[in-house]
Amino acid sequence: MTDRSPVTTHILDLGGGRPAAGVRVALEQVLENGAKLIADAATDDDGRLMSWFRGPIERGHYRLRFATGAWYHARNLNTFYPEVTLDFHVVDPDAHYHVPLLMNQWGYSTYRGS
Repeated sequence: MTDRSPVTTHILDLGGGRPAAGVRVALEQVLENGAKLIADAATDDDGRLMSWFRGPIERGHYRLRFATGAWYHARNLNTFYPEVTLDFHVVDPDAHYHVPLLMNQWGYSTYRGS
């Protein structure tokens, strides 16, 4: 991808066995005096956010906030986690950081992807 953001994500709904399209995701830089919003968008039909903001990105502490509760609520499903937040560190501003989320109504898992 030519305009890929330095931080990307992909969400799979393991309960439904499909990508989670339309989940709101915010990326924040965590600073000493609070958080600074970097990007805010909804996942595409394939559950991805690939080109949602332009780089570069600085070294530091970042947080992805996934609005999982609203997404499940819109489907008339209960969920235990109203929001999933994932904190991570950017140590190399020139690297790509892919942070997938595997979720279901009662739990989630994540890892650093490629």
